[in-house]
Amino acid sequence: MKSALVTGVAGQDGIYLARRLQHEGVAVVGTVNPRSRATEREAAYLDGVDVVPLDLADTEGLRGLVASRAPDAVFNLAGMSSVARSWERPEETFTLNTDAVQVLVDALLALRDRTGQDVRLVQASTAEVVEGESPYARSKAAAEETVRTAREESGLHACFARLHIHESPVRGPQFVSRKITSAVAEIVLGRRSVLTLGNLDVVRDWGFAGEYVEALRLMATTAEPVDLPVGTGVRHTLAELVDAAFAAGGIDDPARHLAQDPALLRPADIPELVADPGPAERALGWRATVTLEDLLGHMVRVDLERLRTGVAESAAYLAVPAPI
Repeated sequence: MKSALVTGVAGQDGIYLARRLQHEGVAVVGTVNPRSRATEREAAYLDGVDVVPLDLADTEGLRGLVASRAPDAVFNLAGMSSVARSWERPEETFTLNTDAVQVLVDALLALRDRTGQDVRLVQASTAEVVEGESPYARSKAAAEETVRTAREESGLHACFARLHIHESPVRGPQFVSRKITSAVAEIVLGRRSVLTLGNLDVVRDWGFAGEYVEALRLMATTAEPVDLPVGTGVRHTLAELVDAAFAAGGIDDPARHLAQDPALLRPADIPELVADPGPAERALGWRATVTLEDLLGHMVRVDLERLRTGVAESAAYLAVPAPI
């Protein structure tokens, strides 16, 4: 692989993947939403990446980008990633998460026919498609079917990764993990006293985004395309994640800082989602190694550094979480 297109390159996964690809000597072009305010993130994390403002809903622009840059692989990471927001904007969710995948498939097939390139597509899907009823889950399930059809009917090297929840210090502040770690940092520094959350009993498989992107990269290199779940295989409740974050901040009794708000409960929330790590290990030789405690410790330390220094984005924040 000499060149790659990464959609959503200024997002958490895009940042880690672009840097990993660059480490392998791959030239990276990445798209960012023209309406986003990602300039600071681009400057901090995406040195050497050819960043192109492009809305995934811009069909002609997306086709033109694939045709003009002729990447060997496309990693589709962009789209609507918030389950809660997908309930508010279902039509936009399907436009970004499903329709854009068909555009990419068509563009790659046209590129293959024109140049004879061995083009490849890795679609970032979600574990929520298994049982999810949200527009987000349904849009991702439809995108999986598009990928499957392209592979079976057109012979495209196309696959999808059912990603379980993965976190890092560059996770957006609207997601519950960063809501927790940033709140813990503020509580440690005396800037607030209470963290309000919804259901603490949900069970998930939380991992480190910096590891998960390596699975995506490897999926683009296999002789035959394979769809895989990507996760740690370790079961944790949200309450355990909260405890780990507070412990990282040196707070042994988080209960006195917690409040629950029923309004924060998501509709159709899936009680439990945990990966089977076996298929990825057999197909790729890949297995997650970063523990929840080390991940949350790293995220809390970075959020503390942000508050103390005022530096919101820094390449130093991308370090692999070390044991606490």
